[in-house]
Amino acid sequence: MLAQLIGQSSNIKSQVEKLTAQSADGKRGTWYGDIAGDARRAINLRGEISRREVHATTIDRALGRTGAAQGALKGLSSIAEDFLTQAGKVSSADSTRISALASSARQAIGQVAALLNEKHGGEYLFNGADSANPPIPNPGAIMATPMATKIVAAAGSLASGNSAAVLAATLSAAKDGAPGATPFSNYLLDPGRGLNEARRSTLTGDGESVETGLFANRNAEATTAGSEAGGWSRDLLRGLMTLAGLTADKAATGADFDAVMTSVKTGLKSAMTALGEEAGALGLSESRLEAAKTRHGELQLSLNAQLADVEEVDLAATLTALQDTQTRLQASWQALSRLSGLSLTNFLR
Repeated sequence: MLAQLIGQSSNIKSQVEKLTAQSADGKRGTWYGDIAGDARRAINLRGEISRREVHATTIDRALGRTGAAQGALKGLSSIAEDFLTQAGKVSSADSTRISALASSARQAIGQVAALLNEKHGGEYLFNGADSANPPIPNPGAIMATPMATKIVAAAGSLASGNSAAVLAATLSAAKDGAPGATPFSNYLLDPGRGLNEARRSTLTGDGESVETGLFANRNAEATTAGSEAGGWSRDLLRGLMTLAGLTADKAATGADFDAVMTSVKTGLKSAMTALGEEAGALGLSESRLEAAKTRHGELQLSLNAQLADVEEVDLAATLTALQDTQTRLQASWQALSRLSGLSLTNFLR
């Protein structure tokens, strides 16, 4: 009888210790063995939670990149809009602003190069998959590239009757896709690499992705229907470089000067329109990313709740059980004490 009571007391004492630990951390146990048949389910739930967390982190990083890209697109669009407005004030009848406009255009070209080299998290945003390298390798020397020197030279050669030839020369230089002919990286111009690669995309789920990539040398999503040079960046740079090559005396060519200015304004307007399309398309991608992030967050909450059902105890019920078990243990000790004359202190020793 005494041995049986000692065994029962030992079991009750183990239950008290287990319930005490559970009431302290809310967990059914420390090891998967503590949750017996629910261990596999817990492992699967934890794996799914981790997968959702990875997706959410990836989406957060992508949203950081798209936010920075939107800022760059806004800056580029502002430059196009500003010079479209300024160019609208210049004509053969009013050449007073030409010199100042040419100087401003040179500065703006440097700003365009800097915006195309925008980075986020150590990654370049406009160089496609080659995000470790800049899309404009030498921004400080952009005016020394063949594209710039040819366009500036063509604008500087404007004379009565040759506006068509001047515009053809600036267009040819702007459209040139040969390595080294433009400010753009060789990667972007390589048909086997960046020139034909798909946009960078962000994986948002199993078999689900959202396109977020941009290119410095060509449109990512915007149409090129209104572009002469083949994309917003080339239209923008062509217009600015043409303005940079004009001087006040070219206004004397009359209709030829006006023809060049009309072409500049058309190109800048095309660039501004395409930049708006790029920003809009990227905004739609951001909305899809936000929706995916929200979905993963909601699923994580549900999965965490399911995991809690498997791994955690009902704290109120556990505390009640602990009190009841402590009462049973005390009663067991008292019974042992009466039977054997042992004190509680001796039993615990």
